[in-house]
Amino acid sequence: MPAYLVVHSERQREDTLIEDPNLTVDFVDGWVLFKDRDLIHSNRVAIAIPATQVRRVERVDEQQDPMQEEPAPPKE
Repeated sequence: MPAYLVVHSERQREDTLIEDPNLTVDFVDGWVLFKDRDLIHSNRVAIAIPATQVRRVERVDEQQDPMQEEPAPPKE
């Protein structure tokens, strides 16, 4: 599931984790825009944060369990 950690510029230890199965992020005109892919066609933003208030945005999806990896393709 897409998940992003928003590290704030001034508020230390109050970082924000945003996650949603359809989440996307864009950096546009001084804003960090989080959108739900289901809402993109209607041009709606789920969360907007002024870029001046953000130190960085990190994608922090959960790691998949190695036991659940897809099998290797058969050798020819």
